[in-house]
Amino acid sequence: MDILTAESYMRLALQLAEGAQGQTGINPVVGCVIVKEGRIVGTGAHLKRGSGHAEVNALRMAGPEAEGSTVYVTLEPCSHYGKTPPCSDRLIDEKVAKVVVATLDPNPLVAGSGVERLRASGIEVEVGLLEEEARTMNEAFNKYIVTGMPFVALKTASTLDGKIASRTGDSKWITNERSRAFVHTLRHRYQAIMAGIGTVLADDPHLTTRLSVPALDPARIVVDSRLRLPEDANVLKGGGRVLVLTTELGSPERRQLLEAAGAEVVVCGEGPEVDLAAAMRELGRREIASILLEGGGRLNGAMLEHGLIDKCYLFYAPKIIGGDAAPGNFRFGGFDKMQEAVRLTRLTVQTFEEDFCLIGYPQYGRRAEARVHRTD
Repeated sequence: MDILTAESYMRLALQLAEGAQGQTGINPVVGCVIVKEGRIVGTGAHLKRGSGHAEVNALRMAGPEAEGSTVYVTLEPCSHYGKTPPCSDRLIDEKVAKVVVATLDPNPLVAGSGVERLRASGIEVEVGLLEEEARTMNEAFNKYIVTGMPFVALKTASTLDGKIASRTGDSKWITNERSRAFVHTLRHRYQAIMAGIGTVLADDPHLTTRLSVPALDPARIVVDSRLRLPEDANVLKGGGRVLVLTTELGSPERRQLLEAAGAEVVVCGEGPEVDLAAAMRELGRREIASILLEGGGRLNGAMLEHGLIDKCYLFYAPKIIGGDAAPGNFRFGGFDKMQEAVRLTRLTVQTFEEDFCLIGYPQYGRRAEARVHRTD
């Protein structure tokens, strides 16, 4: 009899996958645990796009003991050739007895075919153990692989009255050090950080991950309809990928200067403002699967108003600053009726000493229209 329960083994597999968040690019994070006669004989995770998948790494550790074992894996084993061979074939070759899968792979190239292949070979397969946790872990991949659009998470930091700066523009610091440290871990989890040109001109941020452990710096995206980004801006320093989203009204001379400084200038719409829906489609084509939005009120408002935000991290400090002219979290025309309001669902709360963060998923009161959106 197994010393641990099946759920315990799957939770370990989820922990292994969680440890690779931010490292796999557009690929999902996956964990795998192999058990035989009550002993864990192999563990593995998918650590980097193009490298061995979780099942392969775990099988390599298990060696000959993989035969007759039970394999716990957080995502359906792949059944197609990509950058690596199919994991389902490898499991069949190793003669495992049973595979327990947390959730099916939404990738149209897989979508149940990996499980079907295992069953056809005589391997027992169970699906659905800790499915919700597994799906949430790969929420960005799940959206991107089906729609081709990046998963967008909004991060804001404000006072209790919803102000992201004082009436004079002072915003350092609204939240405490623990909140800000957590934001850097968020940056590591997403492929790109997006901000508006207003925020970049006001704060000159680096938009990098500053952690005490090695981390991958995300790509940096600036929404800049008239190409006002200075060539010496901090977002253009330190290497890494920088994308500037603009319109056909952007100066060709400014475009050449920014490209010479290392930026990819992407035209999204005729103007006067960047078409954000078109921008999301273009970023998806450029293999940006997840974005952490750290915009000002206008960019936040435009993205929210038109249904382009998938998740929210709303940080609040126990402060009230007031000021009619003080900028708020969201600036947009607003909806006419309360039933059209955006609601946050699946709410959770995290505390950081006296600060707290509301985490939720927008539920839109009406379908966003694909039109030109106003931005910073």
